[in-house]
Amino acid sequence: MTIETDVIQGWVFDIQRYSVNDGPGIRTTVFLKGCPLGCLWCDNPESQYKLPELLYLPSLCVNCQRCVAVCEFGATTVGPDGNIQIDRSLCQVCGKCVEACLTGARVLMGRLMGVEEVVQVVNKDTLFYRNSGGGVTVSGGEPTHQAEFVKALLARCHESGLHTALDTCGLVEWDVLEGILEYADLVLFDLKHMDSEEHRKLTGVGNEIILQNLERLAKLKQVVVRIPLIPGLTDSKTNIEASGEFLARIGASKVDVVPYHQLGMGKYERLGKKYALTDVEPMSDEGTDLCIQVLQRYGLEVDIA
Repeated sequence: MTIETDVIQGWVFDIQRYSVNDGPGIRTTVFLKGCPLGCLWCDNPESQYKLPELLYLPSLCVNCQRCVAVCEFGATTVGPDGNIQIDRSLCQVCGKCVEACLTGARVLMGRLMGVEEVVQVVNKDTLFYRNSGGGVTVSGGEPTHQAEFVKALLARCHESGLHTALDTCGLVEWDVLEGILEYADLVLFDLKHMDSEEHRKLTGVGNEIILQNLERLAKLKQVVVRIPLIPGLTDSKTNIEASGEFLARIGASKVDVVPYHQLGMGKYERLGKKYALTDVEPMSDEGTDLCIQVLQRYGLEVDIA
């Protein structure tokens, strides 16, 4: 099947070259905007909303006030303390302040890119992929919510002989996911929590569709299941045992555990958002080891992502 890629576009917020955590070998990871989940621990808050957002880095601001001069909506002003302040309720994310900024203190997170434009970036590291067994991974956000773009991008990469991976939370209609799988050599699948009500508390939605998709997917593709270990939220023995039992039953044998960290916390403030887990400490090595041991009892191959 030939897919015309010339006019297909998607909202991209980052393209990370030389990535080693999103599949085998050295990879380029394409991060897309928009996600149906609202995970309390999300370390990519810039991925959640489907359209561009303004990220502000006050440490880079030299108070030149060029941003104030070009803002037509009164969203950027000088505060009582003389520093720049942003009223996000007024900001239209037009990008004029970003263009005016001399120091990179303002960044638009998310831009519309064509498939061929992304492929040009991906192809810069073809030699690294071939020497390391790497390739390209499409992540997010939730990439299946830009299904046409993802399908075209992965198909185009397949044409170039690249290994392809899809990183998904699994909350997508099966026929949409199935249409993408033809061009995905590997699927990285996030499994947040086995209990649907707990899943809803932690992410905003239940997990019924997610578990159904994972069970069907495990019969069709190579899958690596990713389990976030969030102290006090997902790392209970009950949840880890339920995860291990389920994965062993459906034949998904490879698991990556993802210990919680606080590296993404600063992004929330820069985006004008609140972070929900300020009191949660990073996952300890001891706690991570205990979870790994539980999963291994079910015959699973477990690594740390």
